[in-house]
Amino acid sequence: MGLNSVTLVGRAGRDPDVRYFESGSVVANVTMAVSRRNRDDEPDWFNLEIWGKQAQVAADYVKKGALLGIIGSFKLDRWKDRNTGEERSKPVIRVDRLELLGSKRDSETSVNRNPTDEEVPF
Repeated sequence: MGLNSVTLVGRAGRDPDVRYFESGSVVANVTMAVSRRNRDDEPDWFNLEIWGKQAQVAADYVKKGALLGIIGSFKLDRWKDRNTGEERSKPVIRVDRLELLGSKRDSETSVNRNPTDEEVPF
């Protein structure tokens, strides 16, 4: 029996890089910073790969700094470097479930939107 499950909560490091294929498939790639318990430590960074409908959700709603929760699995992407011919690899989290955890207010401020006087509750 094998178990390969990753659960993370963190913030998007950049806007998603989204690619559409002729087959109708869509993939979104984004980085995620996850803070450590000790606030003085640097965050851990993860590369996320999101496919299908959830990739479209990421494309439409995820912006740099957005608070995300993900459940996925670890994989190691491997390829040969075009210039040197060396074997390369990169750890990636393939996202099975994407949760947008920030509030609507967070998403509005992440795109530098200033509320009007009518929207301010006081």
